[in-house]
Amino acid sequence: MTRILEVTNLTKSFGALTVAKDVSFHVSEGEVLGVIGPNGAGKTTLFGMLSGHIKPSSGMVRFCGKDITTAPPHRRARLGIGRTYQVPKPFGQMTVEQNLRVAATFAGQMDQRSADHWVGETLALTGLSAHAGMLAGSLPLLVRKRHELARALAMRPRLLLIDEVAAGLTEEEVSAFISMVKSVRSLGIAVVWIEHVIRTMLTATDRLMVLAGGEIVADGNPDKVMALPETRRIYLGA
Repeated sequence: MTRILEVTNLTKSFGALTVAKDVSFHVSEGEVLGVIGPNGAGKTTLFGMLSGHIKPSSGMVRFCGKDITTAPPHRRARLGIGRTYQVPKPFGQMTVEQNLRVAATFAGQMDQRSADHWVGETLALTGLSAHAGMLAGSLPLLVRKRHELARALAMRPRLLLIDEVAAGLTEEEVSAFISMVKSVRSLGIAVVWIEHVIRTMLTATDRLMVLAGGEIVADGNPDKVMALPETRRIYLGA
């Protein structure tokens, strides 16, 4: 399978404090990689370096074979990297559909006809067709999180970065979100998903990566990773 994202020896230091150290991994087309770890493990910093909001001290990030290590967020978005935010911040006075159209237009990868079609497909994929005409600011929590995913998908990304969507959702709502992510994977989109809720990661991901102290301590099959003594000691305190 084609490697969409390749991260090599990524390191970030703030003065004498190193929050990410020699982080190396890859994600392939249609693969869902889950990232977990205790507070202070370096997950947020890693996400920031992948999205372009944090500049690494050293190392390299390659997307579809291109070096994007120093590329700003808007450049990465136009190349095909979409991301969600833990706290959704849509254009509240615009409708659900209008928000998606803005995202599709910003990406600049489609003509108007193609963008219109893709927005419709995205609404259907995320279960938002019935909400298309609603103001984004009036949506309940689960629908807001679906909308956040839809806005990222509207840009037709090849890589999707998902930031802790399970917080505040019921188990049934989390299951619905997992189903949507699996639909995304079926389109060939690679996914990197940071999450605190372990059961979500075990169900939703193809691979699981554990961070601790800014370093990768495990990476592989989710069930096998969670069974490792190192994972249990560092992440679960067992």
